[in-house]
Amino acid sequence: MRYEELADVPCSITRPLVIFGDRWTLLILKSCFSGIRRFNAFQSTLGISRSRLQDRLDRLIDNGILVKQKAAVGAHEEYRLTPKGHDIYPILLAIRDWGDAYMAPEGPPVRYGHRDCAGEAHVRLECDLCGAELAARDVTPEPGPGLLDATAAESAGITRC
Repeated sequence: MRYEELADVPCSITRPLVIFGDRWTLLILKSCFSGIRRFNAFQSTLGISRSRLQDRLDRLIDNGILVKQKAAVGAHEEYRLTPKGHDIYPILLAIRDWGDAYMAPEGPPVRYGHRDCAGEAHVRLECDLCGAELAARDVTPEPGPGLLDATAAESAGITRC
């Protein structure tokens, strides 16, 4: 299956990978949450080629995650997160939590503190009905309303989970 064809797989994990499936896209988004908005700032911060950066920014714009607009001050344009883009933040924090646990032997390199208290931000998987904290073994994938048939269920990986 070609990479672009993954967008047609009836799976809400697989489809977003067409957008987020490479390190550059996630690093651009991480930079956006750090306040970077200008093309040259992305390029110098990330060390990414101009053509690759433009391709990833265009993909994020095409998918409604970023919007390109004139800066409030100056003649340059900047890239801003849309509400859809802001909803990606928990994904980045989930990756950070995993990285802190398994790839930071000296401890977390950055603390993501709660602005209103002394706590720290973490992602938590929980049941929307009872509020219980969940792990992978507590979750059972089942066909949902967006799944049309058994073949689609198999291609979405539901029978193999």
